[in-house]
Formats: sequence, C-alpha cells, structure tokens
Amino acid sequence: MKLRLATLLGDYPGARAVRNGTVKSPLFELDICDAKVSNRVFPRVVNSREFAVAEIALVTFFQARAAGRPLVLVPAVIGAGRHQHQCLVYNAERSGPITPETLAGKRVGIRSVGQTTVTWVRGILQNDHGVDLNAVRWVTFENAHLDGFADPPGLERAQGDKPLLDRLYDGELDAAIIGTGLPDDPRLKPVISNPLQAAREWTLRNGAVSINHMVALDADLARERPDVVREVWRLLCEGKRIAAEPRVEGFDLTPFGLEANRASLALLLTYAEQQGLLARPLTVDELFDDTTRALEMAPHTDNTETTV
Repeated sequence: MKLRLATLLGDYPGARAVRNGTVKSPLFELDICDAKVSNRVFPRVVNSREFAVAEIALVTFFQARAAGRPLVLVPAVIGAGRHQHQCLVYNAERSGPITPETLAGKRVGIRSVGQTTVTWVRGILQNDHGVDLNAVRWVTFENAHLDGFADPPGLERAQGDKPLLDRLYDGELDAAIIGTGLPDDPRLKPVISNPLQAAREWTLRNGAVSINHMVALDADLARERPDVVREVWRLLCEGKRIAAEPRVEGFDLTPFGLEANRASLALLLTYAEQQGLLARPLTVDELFDDTTRALEMAPHTDNTETTV
C-alpha cells in the first residue's frame, strides 16, 4: 500500500505538475492541503507535525530549526521567484521622496519581523545602505509563525484591524515592505532607487538570489525513509523542468540543489542573526540532514511516471 503524505504546496508554476499528478510516485500519494494561501498554514507546519512535506518560508524554517523543531530542509526553491529591492515603498502622494538615507525616524509597516521578505529588505538596508535599523520605527501587524518567538525589542505593534496598505495610503505609515500583493499603483514609489538594477548588481556582487520559500520534510520521515526523500526530490525536479520557468535577466530565481543555494542561504542566515531572529546561530549545512544535503538535480530519465 502506498504511503499518504500530508503535503502543503502552493499553486506555483514549478509545483503545478506535482500538485495535479502530472508527475507522481509509485511509493506514495501526496495529500495536498487545499489552503488558498500557503503562508497562512506555516504556523501549522512549524508548531505541529501535521505535514510530512511542506512548503515553508525560510526565516520561519530557520527559527524552527534553531528551536529544535523536527524538520529538515530540501534544497528546492518553491514559489514565484522575485528580487526584493522593489518591495520597500512609500506613498509619494503623502510623503517623499524617501530614500534609505532618510528612513531614520520614519514609521515603516511590516507584516511581521520574521517575514522572509522583510528580513531580506532590512538586511539589504543595513548591509548595503548603512541604515541603522534601530533608528527606524518598525510597525508590525502579526506575530511570527513560530510559537514562543517574541519580537525583538524596539518594534511597535499596529493597533486595531486597519490593513497595512490602507495605513500607507492614509499617511499613518511613511513606508512599508510589501511582498506578494504589491499593487501596481503610481502613488507607490520604491525607497531604493532603480530597484531592479540595484537587485541585479546585488545578485552579481553576492553570488546569491533573494529566495523566499523552500520545501521541508518531517525529520523522522527523512531519517527513516531516504527512498521517499529522493522520490519527493525527483517529483519536485520534474515539476521544475516541466514548468520551464524563464530566467530573469539570466538569473534562475528558483534554484535547486544545495550548492546552487548555499550563498543565498548563508547570506539570509547572516541577516536573520543580525536582526535577532534566531534562538542560536545556524550554519547552512545544519538546515539539512545527510540525505537532503546530497540532493542535486539529475539528468532527465525515462522512468518518471506521468499522466496525460
């Protein structure tokens, strides 16, 4: 009898063939969670053992791993890959121009201090623009996904249920970090000028891309069934191949394999530690176990089960 693996995997181009059964395994069936937005399920991934296979935001995974939660990472980037420099915006109708150099004292809205996009942007501001993060008035709207994690000191919590974007439009916030769902609105201008060019230069300088989500496995499953781990990896690789996602200015924003992601993971770990988000320091290799650490993209073979 096939295993049934409780799975959280968003409906992204690279995951679609896995979700709809175009690629499947003789070892197991994936019981896909029907959540419309994966990040709303991330607390269940790190606070219970509900899922055997799960998409997870990287900073959430780092926090869970540092706290000893039984999860291991698979080096497969999942989701809509993007640069992050354009995600910090201000409302030019209410204020501005705002630049990294003028952020001190400004009220900047963030969904959560542990949000991966927020960690990337704050790290870029601190390390590339010399911004003193403690001089900015960060306004949060949600707790971290991991139970028991307390926000670092110095943050403000928004009062009431008025959405972040409405507060930015109304002038209650000077700026905001907005990832998925950033409106195409001419009033919203990037704080980092020429953000796509800045992101390209940042990527070349660091040899990294600002990845957000990967796949995690239950640690016991990974230890006891390395054959299942390798099959999960095979399906993810086939899904990526089928999607044939275009490169952005030559960059693969959803890279697979540990070495392809090592520099990005190391940099994000540095940012997370600088920002006080981890219970203890972590190395890149600690995120994986012996099986997942060895996974690399393989040439296409003819033994992949497909449906038409």
